[in-house]
Amino acid sequence: MQRSRLTVALVGLSLAGVVIAGCSGDDGTRDGAGEDGPITLEYWAWGTTQKPLVDAWNATHPDIQVAHTDAGGGSDSSAKLVTATRADNAPDVALVEYNTLPAMIVAGVASDISAYTADLEAEYAPGVWSQATFDGASYGVPQDAGPQALTYNRARFDELGIEVPTTWAEFADAAEKVRAADPDAYITTFAPAEFGGFAGFAQQAGAEWWSVDGDAWTVDFDDEASVAVADYWQDLIDRDLVLAEPLLTPEWNARLNAGDVLAWPAGLWAAGVINGVAADMAGQWALAPLPQWTEGDSAVAFQGGSAAIVTTSSEHAEAAAEFAAWMATSEEGAAIQIEQGTYPASLAGQELTVGSEPPILMEGQDDYWRIAADIAADTIPEISWGPNVNVASTAFQDAMSAAVTNGAPLSDALAETERAVAADMETSGFTVHVE
Repeated sequence: MQRSRLTVALVGLSLAGVVIAGCSGDDGTRDGAGEDGPITLEYWAWGTTQKPLVDAWNATHPDIQVAHTDAGGGSDSSAKLVTATRADNAPDVALVEYNTLPAMIVAGVASDISAYTADLEAEYAPGVWSQATFDGASYGVPQDAGPQALTYNRARFDELGIEVPTTWAEFADAAEKVRAADPDAYITTFAPAEFGGFAGFAQQAGAEWWSVDGDAWTVDFDDEASVAVADYWQDLIDRDLVLAEPLLTPEWNARLNAGDVLAWPAGLWAAGVINGVAADMAGQWALAPLPQWTEGDSAVAFQGGSAAIVTTSSEHAEAAAEFAAWMATSEEGAAIQIEQGTYPASLAGQELTVGSEPPILMEGQDDYWRIAADIAADTIPEISWGPNVNVASTAFQDAMSAAVTNGAPLSDALAETERAVAADMETSGFTVHVE
């Protein structure tokens, strides 16, 4: 099994004196033995895929029923999980993004479910399985994968005579051509709040924001690669070649529907999001690989992607792990993910995409799933995330938003984020070195 670099991070956390929760429900008596009626599991998860998954499970598993709650996505859900765990009333199962899973382990939210997942490793590519496996222990079942790609309005690209860029240099040239061809249009948006998106661009360029050696951490948000990425987007903003504003606001949605925002470099989940706010554009969009910083280097980072964890509050750990595994590795679960436009993390699910129709937004793009598979195969498998991603995300969003509003350099926001992350870790008792 490939050793996750997050494994090393958790070793460092352990040395800092943080106790990582063990597996709950491992005595065989906490899964409802002797109870009357079916077990009921509580499941927190966001996104359009989750309710269909739960409905399909409930229809075929009368002895284990699941109640689904959308507790918000990403950081919102994770914060609520920590609070609920402290009160010992967290749900049995919860969806957690890969980059926040280390913090969930450290906070005692996620259980070690190795006893229930021993046969699942073969269902995944090593790089995906490692996203939820730390120090030889399994803390979640990977459900979906979100490698970065370029989702673009093919109809508008064709109309304006824009070639799909394969490098970021070509992307900048294409941005110029879009503005020249249609003064109301922009190739894309630089969204200051998109911590995960910028992190992916920086990781693609070679950035490593957290690293650990023994119990000593290094924090480096303003490394050469990250600053170069910030300067790249700064140049496009300064030349009015990209919009600098939040995503998914009413104003942004209106521009998207009008054909004035032509692309979104984001995770493979972007198709489902766009379809949710621009359903009338079905069939107009297409998928392409993310532009490359270095021509010929096709590696990309995850932006999103999530695993279903079993919480330490659950009294039905084995049943919860069974449900988590079914969602991710069953043919029925994978088919639902594909239908909803998410890319399955399991190998069987990815193979199932080959004979599937593309997402509604990409209707007519016969090679959609082949391109998605190629992108997924080139995902960077080893990414280090620190113990306070939530702090980093908030600091990044605040600093980037201020930089855009005040016309300050984006690279300054990286330095400010670094200071906030390092200070928080030092307050928590970590040994921190700032590059």
